[in-house]
Amino acid sequence: VKPMTPRCTVPKAVPVGKTASLHCYESEGYPKSTYSWYRNSEPLSPDTKSNAKFQNSSYTLNPTTGTLVFHAVHKGDTGRYSCIATNDAGFAKCEEQEMEV
Repeated sequence: VKPMTPRCTVPKAVPVGKTASLHCYESEGYPKSTYSWYRNSEPLSPDTKSNAKFQNSSYTLNPTTGTLVFHAVHKGDTGRYSCIATNDAGFAKCEEQEMEV
């Protein structure tokens, strides 16, 4: 079963240095969906260490739960975030939401 449009929660404004949690979830897809996050339409790597572009970012992305947590946000984390739920039957994307740091 193709995933439904996921519900995404993105904080509107976060002070520099604080923690920010972004959530993405949908329950209709079968098999269970995996989640990927995008900032300004660019995919966020689940592994920040292996990707030079994201080495300065302090976030953890859990593809199974759809949770994206920034441990200490900085100005560069400001942007439009969206999430895609994917399974064998297809994918669905939530609306982009702005997060300001």
